[in-house]
Amino acid sequence: MLNFLKVRPCIFSALIGFNSEKIGKFAVHSYQFEMESNLNRICRGFLVFCLPPLLFLSSCDLPKKAQAVYDFPEIVEKDTLTVLTLNTSISYFIYRDQSMGFHYDMIKDFCDRHGLMPKIKTAVNSNALVDMLLKGDGDLIAYDVPIENTLKDSLIYCGLTQVSRQVLVQRNTKRDTLIKDVPELIGKEVYVKAHTKYDQRLKNLNRELGGGIVIRDVEKDTIVDEDLIRMVSSGKIRYTVADEYIAKINRTYFGNIDISLPLSFDQRSSWAVRKDMPVLADSLNAWFAQENITPNYRRISKRYFEEAKGFSVSPKQSYLTFLKAGQLSPYDEQFKKAGEEFGIDWRLLASISFFESTFNPDGEAWTGAGGLMGLMPATAESLGLGRDEMFDPAKNIRAGAKYMRKLLQSFSAVENDDDRIKMVLASYNAGIGHIFDARALAKKYNADENVWADNVEKYLELKRVERYYDDPVCRCGYFRAEETLNYVGSVMRCWAAYKEVVGF
Repeated sequence: MLNFLKVRPCIFSALIGFNSEKIGKFAVHSYQFEMESNLNRICRGFLVFCLPPLLFLSSCDLPKKAQAVYDFPEIVEKDTLTVLTLNTSISYFIYRDQSMGFHYDMIKDFCDRHGLMPKIKTAVNSNALVDMLLKGDGDLIAYDVPIENTLKDSLIYCGLTQVSRQVLVQRNTKRDTLIKDVPELIGKEVYVKAHTKYDQRLKNLNRELGGGIVIRDVEKDTIVDEDLIRMVSSGKIRYTVADEYIAKINRTYFGNIDISLPLSFDQRSSWAVRKDMPVLADSLNAWFAQENITPNYRRISKRYFEEAKGFSVSPKQSYLTFLKAGQLSPYDEQFKKAGEEFGIDWRLLASISFFESTFNPDGEAWTGAGGLMGLMPATAESLGLGRDEMFDPAKNIRAGAKYMRKLLQSFSAVENDDDRIKMVLASYNAGIGHIFDARALAKKYNADENVWADNVEKYLELKRVERYYDDPVCRCGYFRAEETLNYVGSVMRCWAAYKEVVGF
C-alpha cells in the first residue's frame, strides 16, 4: 500500500518530471515523514477523491508559465549552460583564437565538473546583463554584479563572490613620490572618464575634503579606463582611479604602477541567477565553496591577477645574443629545414621564435602558449602536434612554420608583401579573428583593408573601444592591441637585422 508521505527519489523524480537517468548529476534529497495512522488514512482519502481531477487538470493545456519548470536539472538535461557576461579583459575575451578571461575560466571549471558546455552571450554593459537575465536570455550572469538590496527580489546572488573597491593608480618608480593618504590628493591632478562611477566617487571625495583635488574629466570616447592606466605607467598623467580588480589585471601589464591606496569602501559583488532558479544557485554555491580552496582556483587567479603579461624582452636579451660565426640561434638547422619545407624565410621563423621564447624550447606563456614558436595547445593540435610533442624543438618549429604557411594563404588577397607579412605576424600573436575584424572595420570606415599602417593597424587598436568591438562587422569582440602592435614592429626589425648579418 502506498504511503503517500514517504517521498522517495524515484517517486519524487516522476512527480516533477525529472529524467531518472539524470538523477546522478544533481542532488535529490529524500524526506521521510512518520505520521500517525489516522493522518495516513486522511491522505489516502485525499488521493482517492482528489488525485483523478488533478491528473485530469495536468493533461489540459495550461498556460506555459504554469507548466514550465526550468532550473539546474533542465540545464543538465540539455547539457548546455547559457552564460551572460561582458566582453572585457577581466571577464571574457578571445586571444589567439582561444576563449579566455577570469570569469570565463571559472564558469568553464563549473561546467566541466557537471558535464556541461558553456554558451557565452555578451552584453553591452552591466545593466544590460541584468535585463537579459530577467528576460530569460541566459541562465546566469558570470560577472561582478554589485550586491544591492534593490535586486534581491529578482536575483539570487550566488557562485563566485568577491570584494573590491576603487583605488588610486599611480606610478611607482625611484623618481616618483607615492601618495599614501587621501588628503595628499589635494592640489593633485587626477584623470578619470567623465560621467563614470570613478568621476562620481572623486567628486564626493573632493567634497569630503573641502575641495582641492584637481579633477580632469576625460570626454574623448576613444579613451577607455585602461588607457588612463597605461598613461599613468608611461608618465603622461600622474593619477587615475580604477576598480581594484581592474587595477590588478593592469599591474600584470605595467609593473611600475602602485594600486595600494583605497578611495572607497569595500563593495561586494557576485554572480547571479533569477529568483526562480534556486537549484542552480545552490549548485553554484556548493561548487564555489569547494573551488575557492583548491589549487585550481589559485592557478586561475594567479594567471590573470599576478602573472606578468604584455610584450617584453629583457634589455640583456638582444636579437644577436646567440650570434656566433653566422649562427642566429642554437636551432638554425631546424629553422632552415622547416623554412624550406613550407617556403618561408628561415630568418623570419627565427625572429618569431626569439620574441615568442627567446629560443627557450621549454618556455610557456601565461596564455598556455609554449615551445620555441609559442604555439597555443589547440593550435598545435590542429597542426598535428600533440601536447607531449609541444616542447620538442624540431616538431615545434615545423608546426610553427606550417601555421605561418596557413596564415600567409589566408591573406593571399593582400598584394604588398610587407603588408601581408605584418598581418600574418599580427594574426600569429593575436589570433586571425581579430585581424579579420580590423580589416572589416577598415573597409566599413573607408580605409584600406589591405594596408597595415594607419589602416588595419589603426582599427585593430580601436577594438579596445566598445563602439568598435561591438560593431556588427566584428565577430571576436574586445581586444587589447598594444602587445600585438609592438610584437609586429619588433619581429619585423629583428628579421631585418637577421637578414643583414646572415645570408639565406
